[in-house]
Amino acid sequence: MKRTFTLWLGIAAVALWALAFVPVHAQQASAAKTGKIHGQVINPTGQPQASGTVSLSTDGGATLKYNFPVDESGNFSGEAPEGVYMIIYRAADTPVGKMVDDIRGVKIVAGQDTEQNLDMSRQEYIDKMTPEQKKQLEDLKKQNADALKANALINKLNADLKTITQDKRDIDGAISTAQQSLGASASKADLANKVAEIKTAKYNDIVSLMSKDTTLKPDEALLWDQLGYGQAGLGKYDDAITAYKKAVELESAAKKPRMAVVGQAQEGLGEIYARTGKVPEANAAFDAAAKADPSNALLYLRNQAIIFFQQNNATAQVAAADTAIKSDTNQSDPNLAVLYYIKGQGLVQNATIDPKTQRIVLPADCTDAYQKYLQLAPHGQFAAEVMGILQQAGVKTK
Repeated sequence: MKRTFTLWLGIAAVALWALAFVPVHAQQASAAKTGKIHGQVINPTGQPQASGTVSLSTDGGATLKYNFPVDESGNFSGEAPEGVYMIIYRAADTPVGKMVDDIRGVKIVAGQDTEQNLDMSRQEYIDKMTPEQKKQLEDLKKQNADALKANALINKLNADLKTITQDKRDIDGAISTAQQSLGASASKADLANKVAEIKTAKYNDIVSLMSKDTTLKPDEALLWDQLGYGQAGLGKYDDAITAYKKAVELESAAKKPRMAVVGQAQEGLGEIYARTGKVPEANAAFDAAAKADPSNALLYLRNQAIIFFQQNNATAQVAAADTAIKSDTNQSDPNLAVLYYIKGQGLVQNATIDPKTQRIVLPADCTDAYQKYLQLAPHGQFAAEVMGILQQAGVKTK
């Protein structure tokens, strides 16, 4: 089963400068008719300032009254006696006696809520900066502009990956969707055609989205992995191999490679090779997937055995099933049951007929595999079939 990963990118930090040098001292508020005040602090780059304090003063900043904290969105709110104030913003690290910005003549009216923002991107504020501060500001604006542009791209890519996740669910549920669409009276041929129609549409959607996205961000391995998945679903194996190899190459070269992405891409290569009869290449790819992503090794090796089983490659499916079984430290794991069934189905093809009794004679390993299946899944999907084979061979079952 494919897993989904999420991309992310941060925005550059911003800085503030103390431009005025007005002494400030805290003073207790006196009771009076009050009004409310609220607003937002915007730093010189045009972004909300996510900390600090907004205060009110009635003596030009000599004393600060009524302090209101600024939240992570740059917002503040509070209440104060009616009157005309100088509103002052100080950052968390603003030295005592200094302020970052101020707005004069702010009137608070009893019973009303006054809105007053402190927007440090205004020209009046910028004009007070030194040449060095202005240069720093321009650099920060460029960094933020680049980061915002990159974030917009990442948001788009994440939205496309979310769409693909749903496409995969729809592919997995194609049979159920087709049955609901056609009804119980539908023929097997019509049902098969409908399933193929649903899957083809979804695979095409994946390829369309990822073809665009790998062009927009060609250095993202996850996108190439998903492109390979869609191409493989459409039977475009050569294109899918190229995409999967690109994913492995990019992620393996990353400073902190996501080994699950490498594992996924290697598994994708293994499946294509298995379905095209390239057994050594398939085995090498599945082995690489298990080594790259040990936490999902059993999943990869299990899928390897299932795919060879689907391809009716008896020798390869037996070997793959054995490898997967040995990789599980819990030999009582019910999930191993299907692997013993696959092993048995591969070995049963070597069965012979006893000329005297006309009973089938199963290879010893085949009998053991079938019995192990029944031990792990006595009421499993293949239990009746396995019991029937063992009974034909004269083997007693519990």
